[in-house]
Amino acid sequence: MSPRPARRVALVTLGCSRNEVDSEELAARLATDGWDLVDDAADADAVLVNTCGFVEAAKKDSIDALLAADALREPGDGGPRAVVAVGCMAERYGRELADTLPEADAVLGFDAYPRISAHLEAVLAGSAPASHTPRDRRTLLPISPVERGDASRAAHSPHIPGHIQPAGAVTAGSGRQRLTSSPVVPLKLSSGCDRRCAFCAIPSFRGSHVSRRPEDVLAEAEWLAGQGARELVLVSENSTSYGKDLGDLRALEKLLPKLAAVPGIVRVRTVYLQPAELRPSLLEVLLTTPGLAPYLDLSFQHASPAVLRRMRRFGGSTDFLDLLRRARALLPDLGARSNVIVGFPGETDEDVDILLNFLERADLDAVGVFGYSDEEGTEAAGMADHVDPEEIENRRAEVTDLVEQLTAARAERRIGTTVEVLVEEVAGALGYGCAGHQQADADGSCTVRLPAGGPPGGVAVGDLIAARVVAAEGVDLVAEFTGMLDRAGAGPAGTVAAGPAVAGSVLPPIPDGVGPMDAVGHPSGVA
Repeated sequence: MSPRPARRVALVTLGCSRNEVDSEELAARLATDGWDLVDDAADADAVLVNTCGFVEAAKKDSIDALLAADALREPGDGGPRAVVAVGCMAERYGRELADTLPEADAVLGFDAYPRISAHLEAVLAGSAPASHTPRDRRTLLPISPVERGDASRAAHSPHIPGHIQPAGAVTAGSGRQRLTSSPVVPLKLSSGCDRRCAFCAIPSFRGSHVSRRPEDVLAEAEWLAGQGARELVLVSENSTSYGKDLGDLRALEKLLPKLAAVPGIVRVRTVYLQPAELRPSLLEVLLTTPGLAPYLDLSFQHASPAVLRRMRRFGGSTDFLDLLRRARALLPDLGARSNVIVGFPGETDEDVDILLNFLERADLDAVGVFGYSDEEGTEAAGMADHVDPEEIENRRAEVTDLVEQLTAARAERRIGTTVEVLVEEVAGALGYGCAGHQQADADGSCTVRLPAGGPPGGVAVGDLIAARVVAAEGVDLVAEFTGMLDRAGAGPAGTVAAGPAVAGSVLPPIPDGVGPMDAVGHPSGVA
């Protein structure tokens, strides 16, 4: 029997860092089944587009990516022969997406991930699998978190890493293949969310909250460190819920010091924190444990108690300012970021004033400002007193203008201080990366001027260095190198150990008349 010819697949990932992890898990499955992962979608037999279904702009980007992949097809044997949609948008819309976008040969939901190779084979053979039929994934697990045992996780949440196969069935890390060589790597804590925020559709297609077992998270962290990871970004839909379905509300407090102690890891950053669930003991661990980033990613969404109640959230300006006060008592120079939504149904001018006043007093390092828009299937979409779209845009512009002034002033006050920068790129006499108070791709960055000739041994990607801030440009900092704190521990000088840089596919421009395509990232903390 002649050997089967190699099959090539390219993965295109849109959306948040949780999708990045999902793509790396899909890559591992495909590589195990004999697929060659390639960077250029034009060189692939199949293109797998991991879509985002969060907001309208993200949905458009996902559709544009599918159209761009389809546009690569050429008569004969040129270009990909299969274009397949997976990810949140595919899970959320399924057959509806397939019917409206015939350019996609298949639309597959999360339950298809364990057999992704077989599904791609079927498409290449001209026998496309049935399009995914959406369902409310919140109904797949017991309402009580503690009743969500391992059997339920394995049966109903195959997209959750660590629960794809029974414990011990695979070696640590073998369920994931790195697609980039970045020293900053997302690590998934859990999947799904039990909150019922009126504006958010994510729980309906991501499901109820399911935590990964601590030993699985720790094992993957150790594997990632061996693959060149230096900073771990702990992601989920709601990190503060971690452990409640494991019967241990302090599971995250116990896990964080262990992650920070993993050899090779110099920084651990936790994102997607719900203020209402941020217990004092967890706050203390986050801000006093060596190796954890001096950082809080807080999902405020607004500051007016009336608006927050309509959103089915808790707290308000007074509560949030008290939380920030307690946090800064533990760590005065911490970085704090959040996101806010303006124009939610029923929001008044007085509510906007409360939000503006809060932002002036909160002294945040970064704030994402979003104008409200209806998401189908959410409670908010059916609410009365919708704000006029033009007024929403006016309010968004007003809040954005204030935020830009406030965050720039906050950055300027860091001039003269020393920051710890994880180097992500070196170009000539400059190093680029993020300080401890900056989340990569979300909160600005730091440009470091390296000394003439460089320090002994040079500066390489993955090094943790100290630098004195000398200028600020908006939320970005400019600093001067002052010392080496921790060298990337691998390989020849000037290199850092990393997984293969494959399959983080970049598509060429979309043909005229189709529209632009931009990779979109979820602003952290929006959910």
